[in-house]
Amino acid sequence: MALEPFAQSKALTFGVELELQLVSLSDFDLTAASPDLLHLLAQKPFPGNVTPEIAESMIEINSSVHSSHLPLLAELLEIRDILVAAGDRLNIGLCGGGTHPFQHWSEQKIFPKQRFQELSSLYGYLAKQFTVFGQHVHIGCASGDDAMFLLHSLNRYIPHFIALSASSPFVQGHDSLFDSARLNSVFAFPMSGRAPFTLSWDEFANVYFAKMERTGIIKSMKDFYWDVRPKPEYGTIELRVCDTPLTVERAAALAGYLQALCRHLLERREEPPVEDDYLVYNFNRFQACRFGLDGAITHPKTYETMSLREDILTTLRKLEPHGEALGSLGALRHLSTAAQEASDATYLRRQYEEQGSAEGMVNAAIRRFRGKR
Repeated sequence: MALEPFAQSKALTFGVELELQLVSLSDFDLTAASPDLLHLLAQKPFPGNVTPEIAESMIEINSSVHSSHLPLLAELLEIRDILVAAGDRLNIGLCGGGTHPFQHWSEQKIFPKQRFQELSSLYGYLAKQFTVFGQHVHIGCASGDDAMFLLHSLNRYIPHFIALSASSPFVQGHDSLFDSARLNSVFAFPMSGRAPFTLSWDEFANVYFAKMERTGIIKSMKDFYWDVRPKPEYGTIELRVCDTPLTVERAAALAGYLQALCRHLLERREEPPVEDDYLVYNFNRFQACRFGLDGAITHPKTYETMSLREDILTTLRKLEPHGEALGSLGALRHLSTAAQEASDATYLRRQYEEQGSAEGMVNAAIRRFRGKR
């Protein structure tokens, strides 16, 4: 079955998906509460969409399609408040963060949905270890060729989004020493990594995808776990490297940053992407995952090594005219402040020290998601 045509979409519209943790308020461990929570939420109108995820201890929320930052933020705040109220009725806390600090993968329950059951059968224990939590951002593209251009042009900036969203320092009860340990779980899947290099939608769809489909390994774009992947049914590209932030304000700001960055890239004033840009890609991703904002990255064109934090701040300043045109200056300023202060990963480590336990740290994350300090 051929890959569907690239759908028409208004350029630079955007939306987000957030995977959230469901936590017992008695012991602050993950709890298999998504069936009950989804049943409760289905009884009233819900802004955006809410769906199950692979484990019963998580849910995914999807925003509507937006063209600017503030309406997206308003919707995410409304969704958050509805979720928090529903969680209170079930004695469930909801929070962000790319990993839960002390849950055990072997105790997770796979949600009874056919695709999730098939993934569990195929990937074995990896499916339960995939109880990690990410933010995905979709950006509308005017054509499939624009989608491929943006997908590969973004390779230079992927570490920015990893570092700015990093919120998964703890794994299985221990500090991993990574700011974003979540992506290590994604790397375990055979179809993770990055898309093959081509700037032509026709070549991607009718050559690469057609070959992969003939192998029997791939049935749809859902089978690729790439850092950025095209979504032809929506007419978008989907950025998938972000941990779920601790606040919806940070989630909305990340989406606003990506929108402004794509507007800049589409002006085509930078050197176009080439295959050799990926020579430094994996190491730059590692730096961002391991050290977060304190990492260093190598420029894919000049091979100059630079501070990741300073590169982010320089880029945010450069994008201010785009932010003003798009109505997302607030998003850029939010991230500029975050880059100069502390990441979510640093916040979680501080909470662990101050609260004296992982349970106290989770409780702090729940309060932060609610908008409380």
